[in-house]
This record gives sequence, structure tokens and C-alpha cells, in this order.
Amino acid sequence: MPFPVLATGHTAVITGAASGIGLAAARRLAADGVHVVMADHDADALQKAAASIGSNSVLAEVIDVSAPDQLQHLQTVATQRFGEVNLLMNNAATGFNPGKPWEGAAGWNALLATNLSGVVHGVQAFVPAMLAQAGPGWVVNTGSKQGITLPPGNSAYNVAKAGVKAFTELLAHELRQVAPGRVSAHLLVPGFTYTGMTGRAEKPAGAWTAEQVVDVMLDGLGRGDFYLWCLDHETTRARDMARVAWAAGDVIENRPALSRWHPDHAEAFAAFLAD
Repeated sequence: MPFPVLATGHTAVITGAASGIGLAAARRLAADGVHVVMADHDADALQKAAASIGSNSVLAEVIDVSAPDQLQHLQTVATQRFGEVNLLMNNAATGFNPGKPWEGAAGWNALLATNLSGVVHGVQAFVPAMLAQAGPGWVVNTGSKQGITLPPGNSAYNVAKAGVKAFTELLAHELRQVAPGRVSAHLLVPGFTYTGMTGRAEKPAGAWTAEQVVDVMLDGLGRGDFYLWCLDHETTRARDMARVAWAAGDVIENRPALSRWHPDHAEAFAAFLAD
């Protein structure tokens, strides 16, 4: 591969690796000669996923990313087996809906513990060693367009992914101060992607495959992009950027929160999108 962090013999750690984007990334990297540590909370699915790759350079570890000590254990196991970790992909997430902001406190806490705190735990477990090692390192945190434009429907998921976006932006800035050009952070922003979270037996026509998302991730990393922005078959980049711009405009124009879905602003948003 053309990327220095992902050279043959380097090591990648991927959470949420038993399915979806994490599994697609593990397969792609292992095929290119990268040592891959696959982590997931689902032991059976993880075992099957690792076996499907069929490489001696793959290590599977059952962990719960909501537990910081388990991420520290993963870091220890990865370095003992393969040495320096060059790519950390904090990808583990759950997509269930615990309810409206005033509902389902236990569900909210569980979702945030995995989707947001799991990313923080991964960074805190791996980045100190990345900064101390001689070789290069990348941190890729899997966010979502939902964490940027906040479409109504699953408030807890949106809050978690918005937190991942903010955390990764701040992480990227801090890494530039202490390890410019050697250790960096990047935000993967999938669109409508066919994974286990879709809850459908067959891929919807409008969805991208997980492999397409991984292609965008690797291409963007090769260019040094921070925002690894993915599309799908239902949108275009221009439409996506218009939605992002409108969301930012809510603050600038002092419109109601999420005015894109506010009946008093529906006509104005349609006209903005058309322009």
C-alpha cells in the first residue's frame, strides 16, 4: 500500500471488527500485509470474522470498549504480539434507540458508554504509546453524518456521534502540537451504509457497502484529509455540504434549532438546497 502507516508489517487495531465497516477494514488491511488486531464484544461473531480472513497476522480479542481497563489490556496484547501500533480505528458502536431525550436513562448511558466513551477510552489507551514510539501513527474515529446535521429520530446516537466529532477535532489539534506529521487523528464520516445496524437482510439500493467506506477512508488518509467524508447512492457531495452549511447557519442566523425540520423554515431550506 502507498501509505507509510499501513506498510506491510505494520499493525492496525480495529474495534467493532466483527462486522460492517470494521470487518471490511480488517479484511482490506490484512490482504495488504498489515498485522490486524480485531476487537469486538461479540465473541462468536468475532471468531467467525477472524476465521473468514484466514491470516496468521490476525489477532482477535473480545473486549467491551465501555470499560477503559479492557482497552488498556488490548493495547498491551497488541504491542506484545506485533510491536508498535500504527493505526487505531475506534469503530465500535451500537445503533439502538433508547428514546427521546427525557426517556430511557439506562439506554442513553449504555449507548454513550460505547459510542462516545469507547472512543475516548481507545485514544487514552493507545495514543501515549503512539507518541512514545519511533514509527508513525494514525487514529481514525468513526463518526457519522448524523453527528453533524443531527437529523431527528435517534437523539442518543446523534449526541454520541456529535461528541466523537468534537473529540476527534480537538485530538487532531493537540496531536499537531506534539507530533506534527507523525501521529495524526482523522474523522471517518459514513453516510447510509449497509451494516448490521441497518437491520435489513438485503442491502438497500441507496446504501453504500462497508467496502466502499473503507476505500474512501484509505484514499483520504493517503491525502492527509481529516474529514473522511463518504457518500451513498441517495445523495451527492454538493447536497451533503448544503445540509452542513444550513445546519451551521442556524447558529449564524439565530434560527430555531434544527430549522431544517421546522415547518416555518421548510420553504427557505428547499430554496437553499435548490441553489
